[in-house]
Amino acid sequence: MKFIADTHSHTLASGHAYSTITEMAAAAAQKGLQALAITEHAPEMPGTCGLFYFQNLDVVPRNIKGIQLLMGAEVNIMDPDGNIDLPEKTCRDLDIVVASIHPPCYGLDHTEAENTQAYVEAMKKPYINVIGHPDDGRFPFDYEVLVKTAKETGTLLELNNSSLRPQSSRKGTRENMLTMLELCRQYEVPITTGSDAHVNVDAGNFTRVEEILKYCSFPEELVVTTDFEKLKPFLNLYKTL
Repeated sequence: MKFIADTHSHTLASGHAYSTITEMAAAAAQKGLQALAITEHAPEMPGTCGLFYFQNLDVVPRNIKGIQLLMGAEVNIMDPDGNIDLPEKTCRDLDIVVASIHPPCYGLDHTEAENTQAYVEAMKKPYINVIGHPDDGRFPFDYEVLVKTAKETGTLLELNNSSLRPQSSRKGTRENMLTMLELCRQYEVPITTGSDAHVNVDAGNFTRVEEILKYCSFPEELVVTTDFEKLKPFLNLYKTL
């Protein structure tokens, strides 16, 4: 399976990442990618950039080193009501929006029902394109509800390469991904692949994701990052919002 796009990565603007936009684009080009999403952590993540960063992204060239850049954000789901930490207008102007749950912003004390509701409410927002790393066992939820809602709302579910690192703080990620992939196969729900790179050498790195897709013989037609034409309909850049 050949991947041509990476829909989740960070530069030093996120505060705990270590490379520039140009360095990330160059690394993606070396791996043969066509497109790279730069999705900095939204303002409620400690140490990241502020609101004006996301409102000024029109100054960034959308092609660097031959790579189409998708300038977006990884917004934080803040509570079980699915509230996020960027205004709707700002999100609609971004090329891509990934919504994720992170402990510093959401906490670790919510129930399975509350976590499920948080994802469902976030996916109802038409300017949210991707649910980031829905594999973390620290936030249990109903995977069947997640997959069915993704189908209803046209939201991509992410296979996150970083989640599968041995050093990852996320729990039960491989088992959770396999559960999600089986349901995506059953309901014919497309998925995306994100490196979640925080340094340039990991941009477009899908070694762990590729292994798990092979392991479960997941159909390539449901992986949107193997063909940019499959990815385009899910991006704000190509939608009328």
